[in-house]
Amino acid sequence: MSNKRRGVYLLPNVLTTGGLFSGFYAVIASMNHQFESAAVAIFIAMIFDALDGRVARITNTQSAFGAEYDSMADMISFGIAPAIVAYNWALVDLGKAGWLAAFVYTAGAALRLARFNTTVGTADTRFFQGLASPAAAAIVAGMVWVGSEYEIKGSDYSIIAAIITVASGLLMVSNFKYSSFKEVDWKAKVPFIVILVMVLAFIVVATEPALVLFIIFSLYALSGPILTYRSEKSINLHHLVGEAHENDHPEDTKDCEAPHDKSGDKHKKVDEDCV
Repeated sequence: MSNKRRGVYLLPNVLTTGGLFSGFYAVIASMNHQFESAAVAIFIAMIFDALDGRVARITNTQSAFGAEYDSMADMISFGIAPAIVAYNWALVDLGKAGWLAAFVYTAGAALRLARFNTTVGTADTRFFQGLASPAAAAIVAGMVWVGSEYEIKGSDYSIIAAIITVASGLLMVSNFKYSSFKEVDWKAKVPFIVILVMVLAFIVVATEPALVLFIIFSLYALSGPILTYRSEKSINLHHLVGEAHENDHPEDTKDCEAPHDKSGDKHKKVDEDCV
């Protein structure tokens, strides 16, 4: 039986609204050809998405409303906004093929959420099944951000943009395994060199945020097929389509209280520990 509270709590839902606003603003900015602002807005939505669930857990303000609201906000910020931003930046020059490529991405995000909603409680907590929608959104937004930062015309690279957009959408509904990083003990003591590396990493990101973030999330997207191959010694059609065996590791599953596609805990629902 679910023990989710009924009602609407202010703080976590304000953060969710912030993420929703960021995604909506990204759409508006792209329509006005402010592509750098649009891309940055999607990354800001990712920050809100990471915060709202954790705040709800810390303040004990989880609710069924919050779970549903957050899922809807994620669909806007990570499903619709990146596709429209990519379309307005480069895909529009491809005509019908361009908007179809954008639709493939949006459909992938919707299916990613729907699949998660139907597999809650059966997933291996160590891995995500398919690329998480915030990561896919980061790839598409990062592509546009890099283009704007280096004054690259989207029309000159529309085919490449279409390939990246479609690939991101398909990876969301693939059966490739992606590390959830849930086994990392963030409370453990680490050598000083680890802290130094983290500081240097922040400096690198701050120096060239667009390029560095795009590279990081692109490498993460590629890690799925690599991780799957290393664990199963093969890559076949099953990893791209079809039913995945979600409960191959039942000892690693737990009772997830509500569906959602994200990387942080949410309003009385489990985070992507259960993806």
